[in-house]
Amino acid sequence: MSKDVTMKVTIKLLAMAILGGTMVIWIMMPTSTYKKIWLTSMRAKLGKTTTFGKPGVNLLVYMFPMILLAFLGCIYLHLKKKTSVDQFHSVLERKKRDKFGALRKPLLVKGPLGIVTVTEVMFLTMFMTLLLWSLTNYFYYTFVTTTPQSAAVHGDKIKLKRWEARLDSISVRLGVAGNICLAFLFYPVARGSSLLAAVGLTSESSIKYHIWLGHLVMTLVTSHGVCYVIYWISTNQVYQMLEWDRTAISNLAGEIALVAGLLMWATTFSAIRRRIFEVFYYTHHLYIIFMLFFVFHVGISYSLISLPGFYIFIVDRFLRLIQSHNNVKLVSARVLPCDTVELTFSKNPMLMYSPTSILFVNIPSISKLQWHPFTITSSSKLEPEKLSVVIKGQGKWSTKLYQMLSSSDQIDRLTVSVEGPYGPTSTDFLRHDSLVMVSGGSGITPFISIIRDLIYLSSTSTCQIPKMTLICAFKHSSDLSMLDLILPISSEISSFLDIQIKAFVTRETESTHNKNIIKPLCFKPYVSDNPISPILGPNSWLCLATILSSSFMIFIIIIGIITRYHIYPIDQGLNKYTSAYKSIIYLLAISVSVVATSSIVVFSNKKQYCTKNDQVVEGLSPLVTESSPQQLLSQSTSIHYGERPNLNKLLVGLKGSSVGVLVCGPRKMRQEVAKICSFRSPENLQFESISFSW
Repeated sequence: MSKDVTMKVTIKLLAMAILGGTMVIWIMMPTSTYKKIWLTSMRAKLGKTTTFGKPGVNLLVYMFPMILLAFLGCIYLHLKKKTSVDQFHSVLERKKRDKFGALRKPLLVKGPLGIVTVTEVMFLTMFMTLLLWSLTNYFYYTFVTTTPQSAAVHGDKIKLKRWEARLDSISVRLGVAGNICLAFLFYPVARGSSLLAAVGLTSESSIKYHIWLGHLVMTLVTSHGVCYVIYWISTNQVYQMLEWDRTAISNLAGEIALVAGLLMWATTFSAIRRRIFEVFYYTHHLYIIFMLFFVFHVGISYSLISLPGFYIFIVDRFLRLIQSHNNVKLVSARVLPCDTVELTFSKNPMLMYSPTSILFVNIPSISKLQWHPFTITSSSKLEPEKLSVVIKGQGKWSTKLYQMLSSSDQIDRLTVSVEGPYGPTSTDFLRHDSLVMVSGGSGITPFISIIRDLIYLSSTSTCQIPKMTLICAFKHSSDLSMLDLILPISSEISSFLDIQIKAFVTRETESTHNKNIIKPLCFKPYVSDNPISPILGPNSWLCLATILSSSFMIFIIIIGIITRYHIYPIDQGLNKYTSAYKSIIYLLAISVSVVATSSIVVFSNKKQYCTKNDQVVEGLSPLVTESSPQQLLSQSTSIHYGERPNLNKLLVGLKGSSVGVLVCGPRKMRQEVAKICSFRSPENLQFESISFSW
């Protein structure tokens, strides 16, 4: 145990050193010191080698450190998983972290950025400072170096005015600044990324960072493109728009990338995304075109600055692709009267996940291409052989599913594929003295998994479980049937439950809900259907570290061999090979290395682990409805009709040194709770927003 702890500390220190060095590079990159001294020195030593050539500098400076950080993150998370067995030790560690609780409090509640914590504001400020620092240096250099004399000799044949020369230079600098944002764009959307998990983030909570960065990228690259169009028109060089240079910047490739980016950007605004989600979803696959032609536009050497995040995303995306090709074993369902269904799958017992995790679900009979995320309501500890998700009929896809299951008793099988689960590597609920969960509508689902997980801990360990209060608001009394999902179907665990439920039905003054109309369904899955299993086995972080390190080494070896024995003997610095040709070689090398190593690791794990546990799990039918969870919880449940919860009254004044306040529901509800728990609120209120609507 002490050896693992020592290794964790060593990895932390090494990661901090690498991160510090990377930050120094980013800060110095726009300065003349970096260009004239640092970069010149590195190119003199590395850029002239026959193995990697000019791209070798950016491979070493920008790509290698981030891949190494991701590798170290995997090792750290693997060791953390091994050393988290002792509950008391982990709880004491989390109690110590409460002194940083103020940094997790909301600082901004309303506005275009949504709910933003103190920590997020700090990092956002640092990033924007880096961006402004870069732009300031670039623009200063432009205005200082662009003189009437330099403008007069600008270009080979065209004499430019001073403002035209400056516009040309500014256009370039805007594109360079856009590349800074692009370098970070893909990290938040790599769902299984070790970089996110190592700092306690999930892809769901980080999606807003992707949105912020996306807006910045498109603002800067659009400005870059517009400025160049103005420049070409003013200098009578419109023909440049169709130029595809063999060895330098390709204007046409940049325009294709920009058009793809603009199409994606246009569909991200809520008016389109929320009303016609399919358009947003399908259009976003243009990221492949965007990145491909971006590389063609700037060349492989410069694009390596922004490729590390995309490399990690490709690894994650290919692993998801492998998992999505398997049909999973759907064993049962429950149809609730509130346009809601609960799907229960067979699960491999070695698949472990944390509360609030999500599962992406695809049902080909509804749509072969659409994947939708749903909160997992089961606990991998309490229910080791099954996994359940709850789906509320709110869109076209979920409404079709509800109608399919509610209108027929003759469905024997439903073909389903999944990706995930994805969620936090660990949860900090035990550090609180009490836990208050505020939900609106289907926002109750992540809290079901939390309650079940705490029930398991209370029945298997002697550590103190926080007192739980669930405040849930529903529109109709039929929605109260979702309370029936809080407990798994077993009366043996009721004695371990310490929870108060305060339910509010806002649009009805009395109950119209029939408690006996939950419709259970059983399915007969094919023998070829598999239980949901971890794609990389029980040691998933170790396997991901293997994929990242081995694929990157194979990529380096392939590029080294091709450059040394194919490109260099013919090219020899004379640029006989086009920039696009070299870019394709690099992209193919990345693809081959990722596909080969990921496939080998996945299929070796499948052969080693899944065959041992690939048995049909019996007894997962939810037909036992005589002792519903609502009956077990009746003494601790109060229902209020015709009113909304007074959150200020319910939350302010709560006693305890640490009160965890979690909220999941409509935006206004999240904002109201965030305001109550904001930076100026009592220190004991610890806020956390669980949002899947972005």
